[in-house]
Amino acid sequence: MHTGLYVIMGVSGSGKTTIGTALARALDVPFVEGDQLHPRANVERMARGIPLTDEDRQPWLIAIAQRLREADQTGSGLVIACSALKRSYRDLLRSRGSAKIRFVYLRGGQSLVADRLQGRHGHFMPASLLESQFAALEEPDPREHVLVCDIGETPTAIVDSLVQHVT
Repeated sequence: MHTGLYVIMGVSGSGKTTIGTALARALDVPFVEGDQLHPRANVERMARGIPLTDEDRQPWLIAIAQRLREADQTGSGLVIACSALKRSYRDLLRSRGSAKIRFVYLRGGQSLVADRLQGRHGHFMPASLLESQFAALEEPDPREHVLVCDIGETPTAIVDSLVQHVT
């Protein structure tokens, strides 16, 4: 079993769950869908089309950091999907979760992501919030040592590339 800690980040609709699930399977580690850790009030806000504030996101980020910290302490690997849109969010996950986290940024243009969101059903995050996601996004800079993947590639190609980088 792989012992790495990976946060699959990007805007809503970039493929975090698809890539995260496949990467976790390839590494034989658990996958956590970060959206399931949102407090009920956050889910209700987003479902009504109201963007979350930094304050709204705080308890969610702390819950994700706790899962990462637990995996680090037990020596088990973990892949978790979390938008981690801002540098301060990534810094919080590193400081309260683990300094060993590797972020995987799923980068793609707004029109491609919007097309994907149009075909997605049953998710609480409406496509109308995509613009606020891109407005909040602070792309990782090279000092963060983030693995960057182009979401124009197939999920299989992305995961194959990631596995080569991390094993």
